[in-house]
Amino acid sequence: MGVADAEALETYLNDHLAASAAAVELVERIRSANEGTALDAFLEGLGREIEIDRGTLSEVMARLGVPRSTPKQIAGKVMETLSRLRLNARVTGSADVTRLMELETLSLGIEGKAALWRALGQAVPARPELAAFDLAELAGRAVAQRASLEPYRLEAAGAALGPGGN
Repeated sequence: MGVADAEALETYLNDHLAASAAAVELVERIRSANEGTALDAFLEGLGREIEIDRGTLSEVMARLGVPRSTPKQIAGKVMETLSRLRLNARVTGSADVTRLMELETLSLGIEGKAALWRALGQAVPARPELAAFDLAELAGRAVAQRASLEPYRLEAAGAALGPGGN
């Protein structure tokens, strides 16, 4: 693998690793704002799955010899903190709009994770170490995660954007 190839792979995987850390924190933030609800219970399970997927990504990186990038992880933490400030009822003007935006952010992150696994699937011929992972199953799980989140996102949209939404 050439230096440019190694740097591209390192950047790509570390960006996804940082995003997965932000997703874990976002799930916890949404749960704490919706404690005791069906959304809270759902996100408890989804959060565990995201943690497992994050662990798998770490294993992929180790198998490929890709080091974790401390600056990327710090940047991910900064982005998560900024999103916490932006996705705040004082800024959005509504707890319902905040919940909708948080769920959409999480949904898009899960879509990005599915794209990651599919992209890595395309790299198996050039990087046979990836064959140790069931990338198609991982992509399918991400698609299922996003689909199971969708009813909650749509419910939040109705509450935020419908008549009487706040």
